[in-house]
Amino acid sequence: MTPEDFAALLTPEGRALLDSLRDYDPAQELAVATRLRREHPAGLVSAALGQARLRQRAVAKFGAEDAFRMYFTPGGGEMATRASVAAYRAERLDALGVRSVADLCCGIGGDALALARRGIRVLAVDLDPLTAAVARANAEALGLADLIEVREADVTAVDVSAYDAVFIDPARRGGRGRIFDPESYSPPLSWAVGAARAAKFAAIKIAPGIPHEAVPAEAEAEWISDHGDVKEAVLWFGTAPGTVRATLLPGPAGLHTADPLPDPEAGPVGHWLYEPDGAVIRAHLVAEVAEELDGRLIDPTIAYITADELRETPYATAYEITDVLPFGLKKLKALLREREVGILTVKKRGSAIEPEELRKKVKPQGPNSATVFLTRVAGAPSMLIGHPSPGRG
Repeated sequence: MTPEDFAALLTPEGRALLDSLRDYDPAQELAVATRLRREHPAGLVSAALGQARLRQRAVAKFGAEDAFRMYFTPGGGEMATRASVAAYRAERLDALGVRSVADLCCGIGGDALALARRGIRVLAVDLDPLTAAVARANAEALGLADLIEVREADVTAVDVSAYDAVFIDPARRGGRGRIFDPESYSPPLSWAVGAARAAKFAAIKIAPGIPHEAVPAEAEAEWISDHGDVKEAVLWFGTAPGTVRATLLPGPAGLHTADPLPDPEAGPVGHWLYEPDGAVIRAHLVAEVAEELDGRLIDPTIAYITADELRETPYATAYEITDVLPFGLKKLKALLREREVGILTVKKRGSAIEPEELRKKVKPQGPNSATVFLTRVAGAPSMLIGHPSPGRG
């Protein structure tokens, strides 16, 4: 999609055409396109169909009410912050007393929109002309244009000294997919850290796989999950240096410490197994959850906690364990057949077996359900069989 194609979507004809495609079935795209081209220019129809598909995909991230009013670039919706995470971050900045933010590498404007909804004034900057145009259109579409100034510029050349805080979301995708080296981000992480150090408050969005040793000493490192899926990590400046934090949405529920506990001891598998939330694992706060549960690890290298009693926690999902067996497909297949298990959830940690591969080999059949954990117990390949606790832990 070119800037010219996108501009056509913002005309009255383009908006009306796009609105008419809200519920269209992409499987019928050829027939729909043929019909629409009798009344509209072919280029406009193509742009509208593409935008309609992007809006449908964005519903999961932004919700239907916003997604069907917003505009997206082919990669922008995928890279944008999930609305719930952006709202949480905006709330944190608001609580710090921040009233203006320079949003650098703003993309399609997801974070800028969340900030503006807290009444925070935003300078949203992106180098790509189409992306900047989409961010500007989104601010207008959601009635937030008075609070969001969109600027097409190189973020490294923008003076942000007049703003209370800086938010930086470096591009972490290139022509070959995800970029794992932080110095290959655009702009590099070292530049972002330098810009953050110069601000009163700052937040840098990074990949959740960042090594802890790469976190600057003066930063707070936060890992955020949404409904159990780890979405991102954030380096905060001006808040709590040296603190690590796991934040679980919705809620939020959060663990944080500047003095992490040592790794918990390992011991025999008890009646309950706890699977910590991914943000807890990434933040290296499994020991804190184990202490809360009066639990232990099943293996020194595996982030599963076991305990003899059930305790409620927002930081892990509890499973009642009925069987602890050495790994063996024949034994597992016989047990599942005996218990008439047809609905099998397979989880793995520390095992080379893929869940789909296991399902094909054991061929579960029957009306009952079970969960099998492929893992290690005291160093030995093992199978733990059970089911989620009624309250999900």
